[in-house]
Amino acid sequence: MATRTTSPGRSASTARGSKARGSRSGAGPRGGGRSTRQSRPQRRSLPVRMARGLWMGGAHLVGGTARSVGSGAKDLDPALRRDGLAFLLLGLAIVIALREWFGLSGIAGDVIHHVAAGVVGVLGVLMPLALVAMAVRLMRHPERAQANARVSIGLLAVTAAVCGLIHIGSGLPSPRTSFAAVESAGGLLGWLLGAPLTLLLSEWGAVPILVLLALFGLLVVTATPVAAVPQKLGSAGNWLLGRGPAETAEEPTAELVAADGTHRPPAPRRRKKQRATDGEAVVPGEYAADEAFTAAAELEPADEAATTAMPGKGRGRRRTAGTAATAPTADSAGADKAKDELTAPPTSPLPARAEQLELAPDVIYTLPSDEVLTKGAPHKVRSAANDRVVESLTTVLTEFSVDAKVTGFSRGPTVTRYELELGPGVKVERITALSKNIAYAVASADVRILSPIPGKSAIGVEIPNADRETVSLGDVLRSSVARRTEHPLVVGVGKDVEGGYVVANLAKMPHLLVAGATGAGKSSFVNSMITSIMMRSTPEEVRMVLVDPKRVELTIYEGIPHLITPIITNPKKAAEALEWVVREMDARYDDLSAFGFKHIDDFNAGVRAGKVKPLPGSERTISPYPYLLVIVDELADLMMVAPRDVEASIQRITQLARAAGIHLVLATQRPSVDVVTGLIKANVPSRLAFATSSLADSRVVLDQPGAEKLIGQGDALFLPMGSAKPMRVQGAWVTESEIHAVVDHVKAQLQPTYREDVIAPVAKKQVDEDIGDDLDLLLQAAELVVTTQFGSTSMLQRKLRVGFAKAGRLMDLLESREIVGPSEGSKARDVLVQPDDLPATLAMLRGEAPAGDPYDQDDDDGEPVYDVEAEPVAAVEDRYADGVEGHLPPAAATFDDGADDSDEDAWELTGR
Repeated sequence: MATRTTSPGRSASTARGSKARGSRSGAGPRGGGRSTRQSRPQRRSLPVRMARGLWMGGAHLVGGTARSVGSGAKDLDPALRRDGLAFLLLGLAIVIALREWFGLSGIAGDVIHHVAAGVVGVLGVLMPLALVAMAVRLMRHPERAQANARVSIGLLAVTAAVCGLIHIGSGLPSPRTSFAAVESAGGLLGWLLGAPLTLLLSEWGAVPILVLLALFGLLVVTATPVAAVPQKLGSAGNWLLGRGPAETAEEPTAELVAADGTHRPPAPRRRKKQRATDGEAVVPGEYAADEAFTAAAELEPADEAATTAMPGKGRGRRRTAGTAATAPTADSAGADKAKDELTAPPTSPLPARAEQLELAPDVIYTLPSDEVLTKGAPHKVRSAANDRVVESLTTVLTEFSVDAKVTGFSRGPTVTRYELELGPGVKVERITALSKNIAYAVASADVRILSPIPGKSAIGVEIPNADRETVSLGDVLRSSVARRTEHPLVVGVGKDVEGGYVVANLAKMPHLLVAGATGAGKSSFVNSMITSIMMRSTPEEVRMVLVDPKRVELTIYEGIPHLITPIITNPKKAAEALEWVVREMDARYDDLSAFGFKHIDDFNAGVRAGKVKPLPGSERTISPYPYLLVIVDELADLMMVAPRDVEASIQRITQLARAAGIHLVLATQRPSVDVVTGLIKANVPSRLAFATSSLADSRVVLDQPGAEKLIGQGDALFLPMGSAKPMRVQGAWVTESEIHAVVDHVKAQLQPTYREDVIAPVAKKQVDEDIGDDLDLLLQAAELVVTTQFGSTSMLQRKLRVGFAKAGRLMDLLESREIVGPSEGSKARDVLVQPDDLPATLAMLRGEAPAGDPYDQDDDDGEPVYDVEAEPVAAVEDRYADGVEGHLPPAAATFDDGADDSDEDAWELTGR
């Protein structure tokens, strides 16, 4: 049985094809012969087939070699590829120079000449110079690789325009008539550009067009906008005439004023390298703490706070707020080679103050020169470590299937913040949940995730740099942001995570809490702050009270004219100094109220303008008030010795002293709740947290976590007043030799004039130990009992608004001092002191020797004033010569609440 293997359709088509072939075959002998030749091609001879096989084999060999070389070149280091291109350009320059300059003969020379002259004409003579220049640029400036495309386009435009002009000037030769004439003119490039323009616009229209094209190419090559052409020409003229570079107003650098939290403007344009000044001072490194800087380098200024965008990432092209343009992309190996070419942030010299401050008829105080503070290391924009971290972050996101990509990073001196942009529908929590995985991938335990970055729709991953930089205080004070204001209380803080300088105005903060573990950089910041004050302000503008319970941190500043009292090392005297600050604040507010001013700046302006004059009959000479800066280096020691007095003084100062020009800086290495109490935190709005030892300490300082993840050595979180989130900064570093140089400069001009009443004891001297902190209540109780001649414990509870136990203890203290008699059951105690003896009794309770009746004088309000004789005061100004009278808190008003005082004594219930 046979089976059909072909379909009917195919059989029909086959049959039709057979009939057609049959008809064609019967068409004649010509048709049949052609069909036979097509179906049976003739076989080539053996030599032809061997030659063809050799040719195809060689072609395949060359193609395979080229493909292998191309794939190997892709895997090659980008720096090596760039160097290879540079050497190729040098080789072409040498070959062309051999023919065009030295007349190389032979077939090779003719081919080289026809290629070079045929393309650009007579400009072929200059082609070797252009190739050498491009090769040198590739090898010497690898960090400018991103600008090579721009330079190439500009050079092509200039070359084409010049070739076109040469072609028109040579009579418009055509390659159809004489190719040699084209080679001796503008070449094929000039013919392709000049001939059509001349045909369409004539020579009068073509020449201006080509000139404009050449000018456009020059602007593209030099990256100069049209608006900047006059400035460039002026700079070139000054350079030709041998002058220095023209003084131009520097653009504001990328930084953030700590007090107001405003966004930073873009950084200035790159400027060419300038020669170092001849008078640069060299501070000898004779102190042990100077190892951070061994020499000051004169480097080229660079753009600040640049956010480097990742190549090929479209979403990463958006610039950050307050940052400069996107930095050029450099490959990992090229970045290592370019370390010597790294550029330093732009700085400007300290301007000479127009108005010199005359402190005495024969003394003119001058600020220290900016040459005293050395320059820091150049800022690094990118390194090979950054590229490796980007690859690790991308790998982690891919492995955990998170739709996010690294769009760029901002390298700071200590950490680099990598920016991640999420895809649609991806939660932020998916990134924050990967913090440990990211730390594992980048081999660093100190990874901090910022979600989101303030002002940007991106998540920040802050990772410490393997090659961290040191921020010099001199660079911070020389930055344009520090130069924008001459306020005497502006201090240098450091650099933020984007590389921008950060300064803070203590007058706007207005008080600052600095906390951190041992070795975190707290003392370095205090030194930078005091040095900034000495560099920018005179003793008449700012006076300081330094409290150093450690006895070694601030001794270097002993004897500077800015001090209003010697450095205080005794915690008890520090508490008395804070009480003096409170009295000074009250005295300043009295003047502000008397003359109708709201702030000390307005009062000082009125004094300088002659609008504030003393009252008639007064011998007082009114002079401007200086700012008073109180710096406590270790708050914990003060809180252990006199917690109540210190906390009360700090509370009053921080609540009221801003308008009086008094500002407080509290530093501690133990930020616990018993040191930084709730009252202190509530009145100190600005915080600077260095690395803390625990999460609890971070919450005490910042009211949020974060400080426990800092890496120390100046790494800090800065939370100025009014800012919602803290920003990460690297604190400025100042060496001991620099501090000594600044201190020697200010001490050589003026000797300090101290006020002895700052640490002079006032109302209480030798209080009995059993009284403790209840002296104020005991004085009020004694005055109440003696004036009313009624010794009842229940009366003390009502009048003084204290509890039963406190009232009973006060009555026991009065009994032990023989002010009241013993308890007689339900009856009131006998009062043993007459009202006439009350002043002596109160003096005895305060531990003072009774010296006359202190009620001889009354103040303006009719309240008694306890006149305490103070030691003679060495006045800095006439205002200080009047002395300050100490006012004790008045006793509680004795009021009658309508209760019957003859009721049962509460002490009867105790059986006493």
